[in-house]
Amino acid sequence: MTIRTLAPKREIFGWAMFDFANSSYTLLIITVIFGDLFTRVIVGDAPDYRLGNLLWSTALALSYLLAVLASPIAGAIMDYTASKKRFLFASYLLTVAATAALYFVAPGYALLGVALLVISNFGFSIGESFIASFLPGLGPPEDLGKISGLGWALGYIGGMFAAIFVLAVLGEVSAENFERIRWVGPWTAFFFFFAALPTFLWVRERGTPRPLPPGGGYLRIGLQRLGQTLHHLRAHRDLAILLVSVLFAMSGIYIIISYAFIYGAQVIGWDESVRTLMFIIVQITAAVGALAFGFIQDRIGAMRTYAVTLVLWIVAIALIYLTPAISKGLHAAFGLDWPAQYIFLVVGSVAGTSLGACQSATRTLVGLFAPLSRSAELFGFWGMAMKLAGMLGLLTVGLVQALVGLQTAVLLCILLFALALVTTRGIDEARGRAVAAAHDAGHAAW
Repeated sequence: MTIRTLAPKREIFGWAMFDFANSSYTLLIITVIFGDLFTRVIVGDAPDYRLGNLLWSTALALSYLLAVLASPIAGAIMDYTASKKRFLFASYLLTVAATAALYFVAPGYALLGVALLVISNFGFSIGESFIASFLPGLGPPEDLGKISGLGWALGYIGGMFAAIFVLAVLGEVSAENFERIRWVGPWTAFFFFFAALPTFLWVRERGTPRPLPPGGGYLRIGLQRLGQTLHHLRAHRDLAILLVSVLFAMSGIYIIISYAFIYGAQVIGWDESVRTLMFIIVQITAAVGALAFGFIQDRIGAMRTYAVTLVLWIVAIALIYLTPAISKGLHAAFGLDWPAQYIFLVVGSVAGTSLGACQSATRTLVGLFAPLSRSAELFGFWGMAMKLAGMLGLLTVGLVQALVGLQTAVLLCILLFALALVTTRGIDEARGRAVAAAHDAGHAAW
């Protein structure tokens, strides 16, 4: 049996710096800036922007589908050729190049924007899986949570650093400011490129290259591995049910990540200063939520904590939908002149807290239910469930908002989080942990 030792601090830091670097893409391209720019300025089908929103959802959904299809094949090649670092480097260059090219997406070039979004988000999404595959080699099981947490924390910090330049120099998202704000693509690519260099300088490639088996190909191996994973998953009832719940929950979360700032611009009609403040609030509350609920997990259990975060999400979505009505109601009943955009800031703090806490809880539960002997394989399946959630959630909300508008379409998230919550009733945390422990102790066979 191989004894896993803690990697050098420099290597661990280099690994975590990829989270620091790639958070610039999530924040500036998907969440805060480019989504708003694409829907309101590049497509610009005012007043309800339904076509722009549909194209945005379709592009992201297609990129997640491609990531799901490519993951098992890429995993097979990486395992057999010990080439994780080369695959990560290729995905990184693809993301950087396609993101920089977003500069050329101007009004009237919406289809070019769709193509570059598909390419850049595919590269980013599959790169997330590649960088995660290095984690088991960085230390023993009891240290992996801390190492992963370091990357998570640096990701929030990296997002803040990347956004400072955009918020301070490039200015607002508007047609009048297009010539400046279009630089968000090149700036994101620049930040990602240089901030991720420590990863490729200091992270080691582990493993020994193996030749292909006689008569085998990478496609066949990838499909066989997917079938094996599905077979193994059947032996872990609680983990399987959890993944179904995660599929629903992450569908809702991907919708919020991709549409929160678009919603603020299109439905709430916020000012530039409020948009900046919302960005800060969400980053801080997400970090605090992940940290605070980590302590709560130790007191009440990860399953109960996950359920609490789902309830918080349902409350947050209801408040998001009702924000304009709450503003009008306060004025009519009490004469209070509280603009919807400021009420939306309070709602944003609830959503931010739920964001960090929910994602942290699901990752913890997968870690508890997955035997160490199969942790990489089952975490890989968890990653595929996450990408499927992004594809299904974004494609569905894109179609729904095209029919009823964005404000009403956001109610879809309540249904998704409610389904995730109901699904958890079939999960027994103690039983799931016991099954995982039994497998590792050799008391059960795959």
